[in-house]
Amino acid sequence: MALETYRRKRDFQATPEPSGEGATRAGNSFVIQKHAARRLHYDLRLEMDGVLKSWAVTRGPSLVAGEKRLAVHVEDHPLDYGDFEGAIPRGQYGGGTVIVWDRGTWTPVADPERGYAKGHLEFELNGEKLSGRWHLVRIKGKPGEKRENWLLIKGEDAAARSEDAPDILEESPLSVKTGRDLDEVAKGAPPKASKSKTRKTRAATLPDFVPPMLATLVSATPTDDRWLHEIKFDGYRLQARIERGEARLLTRSGLDWTERLAPLAKALAALPVASALIDGELVVESGSGASDFPALQADLSEGRADRLVFYAFDLMHLDAEDLRKLPLTERKARLERLLDAAPPALRYSGHFDDGGEIVLRHACRLGLEGVVSKLRDSPYRSGRGRNWVKSKCSARQEFVIGGYVPSTVSEKAIGSLVMGVFENGQLNHVGRVGTGFSNQTSRQVFDRLQALETRENPFAGRLTSEEVRGVRFVRPELVAEVEFRAWTGDGHLRHASFRGLREDKPAHEVVREAAPPAKTAPEPKRTVRLTHPDRIYWPEAGVTKAGLADHYAEVWPLIAPHLVGRPLALLRCPDGIDGQQFFQKHGWKGMNGRILTPQDPGDPGESVIAIADLDGLLGLVQSAALEIHPWGSTLAQIETPDRIVMDLDPGEGVDWPQMIAAARDVRERMEQAGLAVFLKTSGGKGLHVVAPLKPQAKWPAVKAWCQSLARAMAADQPDRYVATIAKAKRKGRILVDYLRNQRGATAVAPWSTRARPGAAVSTPITWEELGPEIGPAHFTVLNLPARLAAVTDPWADFFARARPLPKG
Repeated sequence: MALETYRRKRDFQATPEPSGEGATRAGNSFVIQKHAARRLHYDLRLEMDGVLKSWAVTRGPSLVAGEKRLAVHVEDHPLDYGDFEGAIPRGQYGGGTVIVWDRGTWTPVADPERGYAKGHLEFELNGEKLSGRWHLVRIKGKPGEKRENWLLIKGEDAAARSEDAPDILEESPLSVKTGRDLDEVAKGAPPKASKSKTRKTRAATLPDFVPPMLATLVSATPTDDRWLHEIKFDGYRLQARIERGEARLLTRSGLDWTERLAPLAKALAALPVASALIDGELVVESGSGASDFPALQADLSEGRADRLVFYAFDLMHLDAEDLRKLPLTERKARLERLLDAAPPALRYSGHFDDGGEIVLRHACRLGLEGVVSKLRDSPYRSGRGRNWVKSKCSARQEFVIGGYVPSTVSEKAIGSLVMGVFENGQLNHVGRVGTGFSNQTSRQVFDRLQALETRENPFAGRLTSEEVRGVRFVRPELVAEVEFRAWTGDGHLRHASFRGLREDKPAHEVVREAAPPAKTAPEPKRTVRLTHPDRIYWPEAGVTKAGLADHYAEVWPLIAPHLVGRPLALLRCPDGIDGQQFFQKHGWKGMNGRILTPQDPGDPGESVIAIADLDGLLGLVQSAALEIHPWGSTLAQIETPDRIVMDLDPGEGVDWPQMIAAARDVRERMEQAGLAVFLKTSGGKGLHVVAPLKPQAKWPAVKAWCQSLARAMAADQPDRYVATIAKAKRKGRILVDYLRNQRGATAVAPWSTRARPGAAVSTPITWEELGPEIGPAHFTVLNLPARLAAVTDPWADFFARARPLPKG
């Protein structure tokens, strides 16, 4: 339809509607106008091809997924009609009152012109009231029928509501442009809502509880300057309600946790306010400063409160003022002032003004969960919408527990959990999670699930014989948060790790947050069978044998060049890090057949340990090798090393800034000698500065060069460095350990785990990343996936930059 039809139907001398002359802007706007004509209806208009394609939705849009609403296709409207609000005189076409009920932008899922022509438009709305995925589907008309009927249907996503949820039409009846209702517009009442950034608040009674504003998951972080960005916390969402010197702490579903969090409640009650309603997150921070959900769960379980921190990020009420209609930036400014002199357990959640992509990339490099982006001028609206969106570094969401498999190595403990999500009211099976349980958590979850056991399979459809093997079904009432590497092609979890129970979210709200891709990269093929895959190697972190195998499958392309075809030394811990530990340099009886024991080419009487493929590495996992230390040379050129490793080991009293300075000092000296220099965390206490060599010089020459460098550093700054192992001389100094560079000596491999609490990984980093945010044990089996998803291998060109050993 052209605008001629629109203009022919209207007398612009009588109606205040725009004629559309000269409206030529291009964009992707949408508007929904509530229109009280002969019958109340809602006009949906999507900007396409320089006009607003329009449908009269007779009963208005529904947020219930799958519910069909008749949408009659009407004439195209001009673009400036999207801002029209007023009264069309009776007797004129469409006579009645119009308000701008919602507005924003729309994004087609596929080619919009093709979809429009075929009669199926699929799109996403980003409005002030409506968001998420929608469908417009044309209905085949009856013979002789003049009007073109379509159906408007809400898609199944996080923005959808259940049938018993409040109706959005009744919940939000007013204009988003002026804050008026239809009667007020008809009577010519002045606008209520100002478009300026400073809006008036109104006196209001402090509510008992306000359902939280929720963020919608998006695939790309917003980049324009309308948004600010906050680090996504890994904890429990809490609402702090303060009134007359008392504070209550409520979960996102309204559960009262005040008694459980008494020290925080006391600190909140002492804030200098008469009343307030604060939105925030309860966290426990790890040694690196990142929020740690498993640690939070452990502290709450033990009744420990000394590490609890409440990060406040929004302020809805303050001293009898309802602030929810104010722009976010104003609410945050008041919140920051309120917390200016608060105790350390109460903290203001700051934000970044940089582009969203930059903030997300930085968060992911640090192994954090992700970023929440918020429109600066957005009001506070309960429920999920598009004014707040979240971007995640790795796949992570809540799942419903539908069954479990008992541990094979411990009584009354969990071996794995069987997970599902609700789709169209049915619980669909998505696979298992078998790592991430600490010993204590494993027993606690076992006790809770035993009480929920049932003979009835809670999942829709029958499970395969493999999926049901060993499973005890439970009533689907408990929710767990799970981190996973990806979805498989058939919609199951890959490399899933348990993060904790979500006591603040009801099971029926759990849906799949993002659909599996049509195709996924194939996982490296494994043939090694792990016995007792649920054996816990790192008790506090909850990393099992299966979890360690998943880690190495994930990093295999990165670690392989540093392991394959090299002599290896292993630190084996058959009972995990709390049991016996011993180094292994030679083969042993009963080891996995994929582990090789070739002869040392330089010493035919000696054999060494080596691997040739991923199965060999998984054979090491099966043998409880929790650390892998390769030689600095290959079996093929065993007498000529292909790298230098300078191990910086801090003595007592050395702080991290001193370690950073030492690494840069070593780098400068090695680069001046003509070497390319790389860096990795040790996973322990220090840093490894590594330089690739052309395998030409022999071991004695390489050791002598490294010894000379270490002694020169110790001579130049004896108060900072030592080059001797003796501990008596190391207090307050850094050992520049050159002894890794001699025949038979080893250094922990890049991407190898360490047999220490926390399941740290020796991780390559760039020199630009070297700073206070990344400590020696910052990256672990649990947080490394987020980093891997965000950055390329900092050592990708390691071997290509090999240089001969410098002379002298």
